[in-house]
Amino acid sequence: MIIGLALLAYAFFAGVLGPRLARRARWPERAPLLAIVGYLAGAWSVIAAIALAGLSLAVHATALGGGLSSLVGACVRRLRYTYNTPGGTSVALLGLGLAGFVLVGVVLTGFRRLHTARREALFHAETAQLVGRFVPALGAVVVDDSRPAAYCVAGPQPTVVLTTGAQRLLNPAQLAAVLAHEKAHLAARHHLLMTLARTGRLALPFIPLLREADAQVARLTELHADDAAVRALSSSSLSCSPSCGPLASALVILATGGAHQSPAMAAAAADVTQRVVRLLRPAEPLGGAQRLLLRAGFFALALSPVLLALAPALVALALGPVPPA
Repeated sequence: MIIGLALLAYAFFAGVLGPRLARRARWPERAPLLAIVGYLAGAWSVIAAIALAGLSLAVHATALGGGLSSLVGACVRRLRYTYNTPGGTSVALLGLGLAGFVLVGVVLTGFRRLHTARREALFHAETAQLVGRFVPALGAVVVDDSRPAAYCVAGPQPTVVLTTGAQRLLNPAQLAAVLAHEKAHLAARHHLLMTLARTGRLALPFIPLLREADAQVARLTELHADDAAVRALSSSSLSCSPSCGPLASALVILATGGAHQSPAMAAAAADVTQRVVRLLRPAEPLGGAQRLLLRAGFFALALSPVLLALAPALVALALGPVPPA
């Protein structure tokens, strides 16, 4: 019972207070991919905590039999004591219901999300290829449309789509920057990271951290693609200046030139002003020690619910059998 309450307390504090702490951090823009890992680790640790809380309430009445005793090498009476549920069968059933609700909800939501996204991406890519023409020099499908836009479609047929309006307004350096940005989305498989974040929000929309993670992962993938585009351009013949002017100016043109919202990841979908300022005034990247410390913290965050749920069993193993009364 205590472990179940502790896991629920963890889920509450991480799920409710976590976003407030995350908003105060100033480092995510300096390491977008690492920040994405942090948001996903925190969000899914909350989901795991809620599911494990339900299982911990049910374990006394359902799982602690002789088979488990021989499996873990601990006394059943010791384990039953440490995982004791005062409410008996009624609380155990409530715990199973909670765990089942979370696990089934997450699995079904994730499956539906992946299936829908895959189907829509395939349809959109095939439509773009049907009405447009693939230009090998650009590595993109060009569609006749006066509105300047560039976006990518992930999935079975990864495709970068560019309109003739964008071709007309962007100079060669700006066009190269935009294409590098969209190709970075595909190379980094940002759509999978966004699917993980969105699945959590759709499964448990009432938890603030899961809502925050969905929005922040979408924003941070844009920043990560910006960084990847700058690196790609810096190593090419159309190298970017220290101010990253071509990409910044291209974002402004796409945002102010009537770019439409696409069903995929659009180059101008995120906060353009913030992205332009970030490109024109790049911050110092995180040091190696800072990155290592953050990775260790996120790893511990992801494992916290599991370690908390297993703590009584580990103590029981260490203490050995309960002496007979």
